[in-house]
Amino acid sequence: MKKLIVLLALIVLTNCNSKGEEKQEINKKEHVKPVEVKAPKLDLEQANKLAELPLHCMNMEYPNRLSQTLGNDQDLLPPRTLHPAFYGCFDWHSSVHGHWSLVSLLKQFPDLDKAEEIKTRLLANISKENIEAEVAYFHRKHNTSYERTYGWTWLLKLAEELHTWDDDTARTLEQNLKPLTDLICNKYIEYLPKLNYALRVGTHTNTAFGLSFAYDYAETVNHEALKKAIKDRALFFFKNDENCPMSWEPSGSDFLSPCLEEAALMKRLLPLEEYKIWLTAFLPQLKDENYSLEPGIVSDRTDGHLVHLDGVNFSRAWNLYEITNGLPEYTHLKNIANQHIKYSLPSIFGDDYMGGHWLGSFAIYALNTSKL
Repeated sequence: MKKLIVLLALIVLTNCNSKGEEKQEINKKEHVKPVEVKAPKLDLEQANKLAELPLHCMNMEYPNRLSQTLGNDQDLLPPRTLHPAFYGCFDWHSSVHGHWSLVSLLKQFPDLDKAEEIKTRLLANISKENIEAEVAYFHRKHNTSYERTYGWTWLLKLAEELHTWDDDTARTLEQNLKPLTDLICNKYIEYLPKLNYALRVGTHTNTAFGLSFAYDYAETVNHEALKKAIKDRALFFFKNDENCPMSWEPSGSDFLSPCLEEAALMKRLLPLEEYKIWLTAFLPQLKDENYSLEPGIVSDRTDGHLVHLDGVNFSRAWNLYEITNGLPEYTHLKNIANQHIKYSLPSIFGDDYMGGHWLGSFAIYALNTSKL
């Protein structure tokens, strides 16, 4: 009987050791160091290629998605009449950030092949008269919330880019755009106190994204009222958030990451030490040097919604660069950002118009942020 007990004990012990060794082996496999991906770089050759995307569509009126609420028959007008500044590139917000793309590229690369043509076309579109018409559109009864807040935030990103561009053309464009810039700032200040719940989605109405670029503008031009409105509401929505479900992302047509947009916004707003505590509670997995995140996989780039996932790759990248800036313990996340850009960047050139009319802007912003 004693021999039988001893034998059973040996079998159990051997089995436990075997399982322990298997577990250790599995853990070793799980902690394989990720493949290093070279950091992307925006150079003159690539800038010339990227400039062609908004140049192709900034004055291309059709196809066009107006997202318009009709008040009467008189509202049925062509896009170039309703939006003489921003009628191209399929929809208003894509036109706005297409113009931002050209300004950003010109500011970085004054020797672009088509620099003079770009300046001429920017001045023609963002004229004093055209912006007056854009402002008038927002004042119509049914248009007060038009493009809230995705188009709003890109308009302020365009205004910020003009403000920081040391060029005579920029001064003219900034002054012409100012009535619309001021209108959008006032709309934010009026709207945010009334927004009781954040929109935590991966598409246009995402609240965190809508506040991030607007805050960048407010900080750049020292617009204290706008900064306060954004900070007050962002902290109200997000300061106590914990354990954001990254495993739920992305949804099938996301071009923004709800978790990473929020994390990047809070990076702008909180003191660094306080932010580190907040981020540990919000996305604790990011601290793991072996953390991995697969890029969004695009199955059909001719589908206007499925191609959104190229956008999520670029926006994830720019948020990860923002999060890691000044936080060496999160440096490993830069490699994930690099992977995301590497997956989507080659596909936007010569791509279907469903992606080509807007993805260049996302690529440029991600490449710009990689320098942080």
